[in-house]
Amino acid sequence: MGELLYSGKVKQVWSTEDEDIIEFRYTDQISVFDQIIPSLIPRKGESLNRASCHWFSLVENEGICKTHVLEMNAPDRVLARRFDVIREPGAISKDAENFFVPLEVICRHYLAGTAWRRYQRGEVTPIDLGFSSNNELKEGVKLPEPFLEVSTKFEKFDRNLGREEALEISNLDPEELDSILSIVLEVDSIIDRETSKRGLIHVDGKKEFALGPGREPVLIDSFGTLDEDRWWDAEAYERGEIVQLSKEAVRQHYIDTGHHSELYEARQAGTDEPPIPALPGEIISSTAELYASMFERLTGESL
Repeated sequence: MGELLYSGKVKQVWSTEDEDIIEFRYTDQISVFDQIIPSLIPRKGESLNRASCHWFSLVENEGICKTHVLEMNAPDRVLARRFDVIREPGAISKDAENFFVPLEVICRHYLAGTAWRRYQRGEVTPIDLGFSSNNELKEGVKLPEPFLEVSTKFEKFDRNLGREEALEISNLDPEELDSILSIVLEVDSIIDRETSKRGLIHVDGKKEFALGPGREPVLIDSFGTLDEDRWWDAEAYERGEIVQLSKEAVRQHYIDTGHHSELYEARQAGTDEPPIPALPGEIISSTAELYASMFERLTGESL
């Protein structure tokens, strides 16, 4: 029997008999805006684990980079290499190996979600997003080039970082950060290639890394799922319609009910956050169906 090492918003990390191997257990919990919703989505954990393992296998088979995956030992569990977690910003030594990089890389291909809301608030401009002028943008527009952002894993809520602060927090060399960013672009190229065959648009997604022996980048955690990434239906997009095929539909429920506004205001004011309400039964059912159907579209396999 292992020991629970960490319990996150949607998955748990357990020890194993080998101190260099950990087990990820994916739950049926669902979270939005860094809040865990008091509702379970049937078979969500299995869909996330199997989809993520599908992408890890492709990345390794195509020689993009090493990954932490060793074996999917159950539909909702995976054995992975363990990396040291150093929690103090800037404390990772320049010659350290086998450690978790305390940065999250977000790669955006379309203007959507958080980026769209930041654009509406004037926090990012068209020029920031790669356009040649400050002409007004519409939600869902394809970006001229992939838009890479880096956020910190040291704080309660994700916060975007400039390049210098990202290097300072992680103590990476500039070349090491550039190597990670380059890998993200290669991985997203694989995702786009595969999912476009099944009528999907990969809108954006996030990825995490460790540095292994020789400080070689290792892709870790999970990615390419409905939790880490955003997806649209390609045929609908060609008709000028955005059909959300990701957790964004659940986010939108809380935006429509006003919970997101209350939460954002509380965080801005530093006051107590309002608890997130449970999901209505019909949204639980439709979300469970979405996770199952999207697993099949993402991977070409049956759940």
